[in-house]
Order: sequence, then C-alpha cells, then structure tokens
Amino acid sequence: MGEAESVDSWAEKAAEVDGDAHRAVALAIRLGRSAPRPGGGDTPALFELLTALGRSDLTAARVVEAHLDARAILGEAGLDPQAGAWGVFAAEAPAVRLDAREVDGEFVLSGTKPWCSVAGVLDRALVTAHTAGGHRRLFEVDLRAHGVKVRSGEWVALGLQGVPSGSVDFTQVAASPVGADDWYLDRSGFAWGGVGVAACWLGGAEGLARRLWSAAHSANRDPDQIALMHLGAVDAQLFAARVVLADAGRRIDEGRAVGAEGKLLAARTRIVVADVVEDVLRRAAHSLGPAPLALEAEHARRVADLELYVRQHHAERDEASLGRRLLEGERPW
Repeated sequence: MGEAESVDSWAEKAAEVDGDAHRAVALAIRLGRSAPRPGGGDTPALFELLTALGRSDLTAARVVEAHLDARAILGEAGLDPQAGAWGVFAAEAPAVRLDAREVDGEFVLSGTKPWCSVAGVLDRALVTAHTAGGHRRLFEVDLRAHGVKVRSGEWVALGLQGVPSGSVDFTQVAASPVGADDWYLDRSGFAWGGVGVAACWLGGAEGLARRLWSAAHSANRDPDQIALMHLGAVDAQLFAARVVLADAGRRIDEGRAVGAEGKLLAARTRIVVADVVEDVLRRAAHSLGPAPLALEAEHARRVADLELYVRQHHAERDEASLGRRLLEGERPW
C-alpha cells in the first residue's frame, strides 16, 4: 500500500477517526494518493483496504470509499481530479430534482440533490443531474461555489452521525460535464463501485465479530454452547463473504466484469455480503445481549452505523432485480 504503509497501518489510522468527519476527510485525501483503483490490476487489495477501514471505523470507511470512487470515476472518464476531498452525489428522491441546463456552451445546475454525504466538509463532488430528453448526466461541481447551499438540521440519524447526508440546494451553479448523457450509470465502473461499498459493510461486520470473539475469551467464564454456536456461524459467514469479495476483485481485474456481466457480479456480491452483515448483527445481539449496546459506546455506535450503512442495500428489491436480470440471459446454473 502507498506511502509505505500497510493495510493494518491504515486501519489504525481509521480507528483514530472515531466518527469524526473532518478526520475521515483528512484520511481520505492521504489514501487517495496511493490506493488501488478498481480494474487497475489490484482490485482485491482495494476491497481488502476498504474492509479494514470499515472494521476500524465506519465513518472513515464511508468517507474514504466515496472519495476513492470519485477519483476512480474521473480516471475512467480520462480526467485528472483536482486537489481536495471529493464525494459522489447520485441518489434520487421523490419531490426533489436537480436539473442541468446548457447556457452559451456552459452547464449550470439548479434544484435540489438529496443524500449528499458530508457535503459541508468536502471540496468538490460528482453530481448527477437531469438533462434534456429524459437523460441523466454526471457533473463536476465546486461545493464552495456561489449558489451551493448545504441544508442543515435534516440528519437526525443515530447511526453515522458524523456523516450527515442531507440535501444540497443548487442555484445556477456552474458545472463541468463528466462523460456523456447516461455514461455514469452505463459504465462498468458503476457496478465495481457498488462492490467497494459492500467491502465497507463487511468490515463493519468484522468489527462486531471481534466483540463476539473477545466475549468468548472473557476470563470471567467459559462460553456456553449458544455463544460458541454464534461465534462459529459468524466466522463461517464472514469467510464466505471474504471469498466472494476476493473473487469479485479478481474478475474485475481479469476483464470478466464488464457490461451486463459486471452488473450481475455486483448484484450477487452485494446480496451475499448484505445478508452476512444482517445475520452478524442479529447474532451479535443475541449472543452479547443488551449490555454492550447500553454500556459500550464503541460497540453501540458500530451497531448503529452498520445498521444504517447496510440499508444502502435495497434488500428484497435488489433480490427481485437480480431475479429479473437472470431471466434476461441464459440459465445461470
């Protein structure tokens, strides 16, 4: 890993973030100089890095992943990222809309973009907006520019409190297009980025598993059969998720995850990892009981962070989407 530092060293630095967005941004900028890019020949190492960050601190992982994703997107478009901290704002929501309009050969953005994580701390962002003809296009925006207003007071979540993800209002904000209409969603890197998010989720689950392991090693009493059952089941599931992530990374580097094949790989990987994460959350609660949730700030925050973060997975809707995708091709098994 770059700057002559190992994954373990970066994980230690992520632990120092301790839920603080400003420290997470500083870490993201440092890692952006050297972290592998998806599809660049070292994708499994990228996923391993994101997992290690999530294992230490999910605020760190959430901010770093978005910064690295933005840099990778710009690289995929053949552009060099400007200095500073980056985010990617591509979500949509009912009753709000961001439009891009071309005026004298330049684009301006007007409207509201929802789910803009730590927008008040970042320097720049890649933002999707609606264009003529019912298309969506990606734009590079200076978040310090005139006409950008980050809303405050919307984020009331108990999880990821250091990553407020409210709305941003844009009023005639100058923006530079990145790729053509619909390029952002159609490119292979969109699916690869989704796998990177799953790596962060897995790291959060591994952090919970460490608490299970420490409880089983307690000097106060030997673990009972129920505690051993949960520990063994969690270990097996985490192993399976790690194998799936590593396989996805290899497929990406080998050119076996482009187009429809890449979308299928990402959907499968995210479902596998999300299912593991949700079961680890359940087993940790059953095995450890209420005491760590009530009396240990680090554990309680990790549970709240992970429960919110994994909801980027759309559960049954994503499973239905995968089923529909399978019917569009040949029999898969």
